[in-house]
Amino acid sequence: IEQTICTFFPEPLHLHAEPASGAGLNGLRVSVHAAHHPHHDDAFWPDADSHAHNPGQSCGHAHDAPAHNHVEGHRHHDHEQGHTPTHAHAHGHTHRGLSEITRLLTDAPMPERARALALQVFQALAESEASIHGKTPETVHFHEVGAWDSVADIVGACLALDQLDVSGVACGPLPAGIGTIRCAHGEMPNPAPATQHLLAGMTVTQTDEPFELVTPTGAALLRVWTRALDPVPATATVLRSAFGFGSRALNSRPNVLRATLLAETAADAPGARALWVLECNLDDCNPEWLGVLTTDLLERGALDVWLTPAVMKKGRPGTVLSVLSDAARADALCERIFRSTTTFGIRRHGVQRNELERRFEQVNTPWGPVPVKIGSLHGHPVTASPEHEACAALAREHQIAPRQVYDAAKAACTVDKPAISR
Repeated sequence: IEQTICTFFPEPLHLHAEPASGAGLNGLRVSVHAAHHPHHDDAFWPDADSHAHNPGQSCGHAHDAPAHNHVEGHRHHDHEQGHTPTHAHAHGHTHRGLSEITRLLTDAPMPERARALALQVFQALAESEASIHGKTPETVHFHEVGAWDSVADIVGACLALDQLDVSGVACGPLPAGIGTIRCAHGEMPNPAPATQHLLAGMTVTQTDEPFELVTPTGAALLRVWTRALDPVPATATVLRSAFGFGSRALNSRPNVLRATLLAETAADAPGARALWVLECNLDDCNPEWLGVLTTDLLERGALDVWLTPAVMKKGRPGTVLSVLSDAARADALCERIFRSTTTFGIRRHGVQRNELERRFEQVNTPWGPVPVKIGSLHGHPVTASPEHEACAALAREHQIAPRQVYDAAKAACTVDKPAISR
């Protein structure tokens, strides 16, 4: 991870891991340091200055593709707590925007999946800050999250996920602290507004800890990982687990991250997967709301959303809203539908869905690289689909039709389909 990061970062960084223990547990404490700390423009971790950061914990799982492994744990930032808003720093503090970080990561020599995840995390952070401060994501300037070693925090986490070949992440209830915290914008409620915005649709549990237990960075990582990656199987086999330690001593719980690697059980191997379909009939709802709601539901973890024209009672034209969801997200998605439409009721029924194994591969086109999603059956690729957003972005940049990029990416992806018997 350190070698990959140092190939494109403007400032050399070092990752340090040292043994740590507490509450009868043993593990590691990991930190990131600038190679030339006195001259580093942002030599401290994300959220340390803007939130008087007090790390806590949250629960999480991860699902590995080839071995179908998972991670379960308590999440926090494992960095020293030496920086607060009342401390003076000898170095300047640079505020970077989303476009600058996007350019850095787009040109970085790193695995495509790790790059895509890291970009989604920064996009989620920018959208959250923009919503809180009444701006657009493009005009938001990150504070500590824009520091080079803070960028390394997010990039390193996504690189680790990719190196473990984790294909899916889920998390349990995330702990919420009490009281207030001091941010760059002054005294704020705990959790911070940006964190609260990022946790929309996720389950939280209240604690009596007067510290910030989930930071915006941690919330953004979990939000993207749990929604952009594949769902985690209902049952799995524990392979191994480990603890990562924070620095601050909490009042009533250990400040640790527990990561558990799980393997998919035979019962969860390729086959029908139990899901829920949520549906409601709408004949008095503004159609423009439904376009926004479709995007919103997908961002909140819906597996698919579709709209079907229908003729309602008294001949009124209407729409049937259908949402495909796993059991864990069904209730939260129902609540979002109620709050976003005029419906008085939502039907739900169970369905079974057979799914292909999925992986991403980057291919080169005359206009730039494009990630391609490849579906495999019994270990053999059978279909490939270039990512539309990447094709559209290259098409806009070169003023061509997205289909040209799509066709070139499809042609560059070699998928050996099994011969058809005649």
